[in-house]
Amino acid sequence: MGDGAVLLWVHGGGWHSRETTEVSFFEELGLRVVHARYRLSGEATWPAQLDDLRAEARAARVPGRPILVAGVSAGGHLALHLGLRGVDRPGDVAAVLAFEAPSDPLAPDWPRARAEGSPWHRLLGHLPAPGDPSTRDCTVATHAGVGTPVLLTHAVGDVAVPPTQTLALAAALISAGHPVHVSVTDGGHNELDLRRPDMAASARRFLARQTAVTVPS
Repeated sequence: MGDGAVLLWVHGGGWHSRETTEVSFFEELGLRVVHARYRLSGEATWPAQLDDLRAEARAARVPGRPILVAGVSAGGHLALHLGLRGVDRPGDVAAVLAFEAPSDPLAPDWPRARAEGSPWHRLLGHLPAPGDPSTRDCTVATHAGVGTPVLLTHAVGDVAVPPTQTLALAAALISAGHPVHVSVTDGGHNELDLRRPDMAASARRFLARQTAVTVPS
């Protein structure tokens, strides 16, 4: 089970703190879960966090075995970047599972993302702005097109990260040719339970259909 695959788990916390999430569900699927660490926004600005994840992935992967990446909230954002942009080259990550992930600081329906002191502001070291290279680089859809399978899950009651972040990203990824599974479910931010039957079934279905990983039914 799991075929010896490694799942790199990326914690949330708005890029400025470390939040813990119960992820033993993935271990029960036979995946070897590695908890990644990265510099927080108070320690370094973007793209230092992606650089750190690449280093973590290089240390965690096993030759000849697939590596997957997953994360929640800010960790979902970073997982998407690693999955779409690759560890050493685009396409070398088998799949991405992103839960309630922020993906676009310039979304018209999310003005709070562009407010002074927002997590995006702290991540970039300046306010997100159109035409700004760092803003473009940290926007997930900018890097769509390598075909990496993606699972996106969001709670409809999330007031911290609007669920429209997931829906808009799903549309962009599908347009770019990515296999995408989307689940919009009940709950709020940081209330998603990987063991909840609907979420567990969604993750199992995604892994079974979009990766070479064998998971128990």
